[in-house]
Amino acid sequence: MIFIQMQVLDKWLVSLQGKCNRQFLGWCFSQQKVKRMESRKIRTHGAEFAILYRLCDLAVISGTLAIVSQIYLGSVSEAWLHLAALVCIFYLLFAESSHLYRSWRISNFQGQMVATLLPWCGACFLLVAYFFFSKSGIEFSRVVMTLWFTGTAVGLVLWRFIVRAALSRLSSHGFNIRNAVIIGTTTNGIELANEFIKNQTLGVKLLGFYEDRNSDRIEGTLPAPMLGKVSDALELARLGKLQHVYIAMPMHAKDRIARYLNQFADTTTTTYLVPDFFTYNLLHSRWQTIGHVHTLSVHDTPFSGIAAWAKRLEDIVLSIMILLLISPVLLVVAIGVKLSSSGPVIFKQHRYGLDGSKINVWKFRSMSVMDNGDDIKQAIKDDPRVTPFGVFIRRTSLDELPQFFNVLQGRMSIVGPRPHAVAHNEQYRAIVDRYMLRHKVKPGITGWAQINGYRGETDTLDKMEKRIQFDLEYIQNWSLWMDIKIVVATVFKGFVSKTAY
Repeated sequence: MIFIQMQVLDKWLVSLQGKCNRQFLGWCFSQQKVKRMESRKIRTHGAEFAILYRLCDLAVISGTLAIVSQIYLGSVSEAWLHLAALVCIFYLLFAESSHLYRSWRISNFQGQMVATLLPWCGACFLLVAYFFFSKSGIEFSRVVMTLWFTGTAVGLVLWRFIVRAALSRLSSHGFNIRNAVIIGTTTNGIELANEFIKNQTLGVKLLGFYEDRNSDRIEGTLPAPMLGKVSDALELARLGKLQHVYIAMPMHAKDRIARYLNQFADTTTTTYLVPDFFTYNLLHSRWQTIGHVHTLSVHDTPFSGIAAWAKRLEDIVLSIMILLLISPVLLVVAIGVKLSSSGPVIFKQHRYGLDGSKINVWKFRSMSVMDNGDDIKQAIKDDPRVTPFGVFIRRTSLDELPQFFNVLQGRMSIVGPRPHAVAHNEQYRAIVDRYMLRHKVKPGITGWAQINGYRGETDTLDKMEKRIQFDLEYIQNWSLWMDIKIVVATVFKGFVSKTAY
């Protein structure tokens, strides 16, 4: 039976290889067409090294298996080679969809490490799932497989760390250093300068700014010296003393931008445009290519590709763990609700979820009435609708515990903007700027606003504006590490609140 399955797998791999070859040839021919449109195409920086990175990853995966098999089994069988090919395909599928092979040079190593390990964990999970559902894999040594999984994870991270350290050391010794200047003193030009100064491993030496406008029009404090007019930078470029020029000017200055681009085209410098995106108060943005047209999202979600998988995995794992831990508490609170007043234990209220769609949010009932219409009054201090037991569970957030089931359903996340009643949403979206952007992510049980003191009644417009500000900050700066910090902070200061009535 195992032999037959491996033969089928082998045929499938051969078939897939043929398809990949045909797709690759098609890609090559399409690239010839693209080259004829080179003036319209924006290339991704670092794409030249993407193939090398893929090959190194495949070498680590295959090489680790070969070493472990040779040491533990004495040889590498054909079945193990088939298995390695399958896992490599799984890994590349996950890696490509999560944009692993983009440039990580200006990103922190922690983020690159997580982005590398998640596709490998996904590939290992798919392999184990394949063995489980096909009831096969008995002939493969569990020890070898465990060592292979672990060793490859270490290897994938280690070789990236070595490359990163080597590039950093070369830059610190003056190798591969490129002189750069910034044309324009707008906010985005200043931000770019700060990034160059913070990230010395980029191999870019920022000389300073050049600007034709008067000094009183500078939009902030310059982190690098003002060196003169643009004509001075042009002279340096013609002398071969500049490698990179960054034009960071307002988008309405298109005539000046076009003139500078034409002037620097008479030099050998690499010229970059730094679009003035700060003008539009971005929430979360990313490039998207439609054919050969490049677009930039202004209001987008941070949860796409590998980030979406990581967020969902975090929600499932944490919610299951928490539900197992709090199951006795759930039982006690349910009994307390039932004994304290008549009515159902669970109250389901309409809220806005992801992308503004309506969802039912579960809570332990804390009131003697169950308002769920278009006109809902926020709970206030000494609210007569709240039962005596309801006061306790609302003050301690115990009424929110059933929402962990909403997380398992996929309607909510553990961390995210707190959902408001539909009636309150309609009220505040009309008077608070960018209010609905908080619904670009799933609502959460706890959030950045809540641990910063904005929990409970929002009896003034200022409080609601502050809550929305923190919600949008969370979306702009999201990371798994930020989620962990919010969860930990919630345990210590987010459950009990004097403003939760």
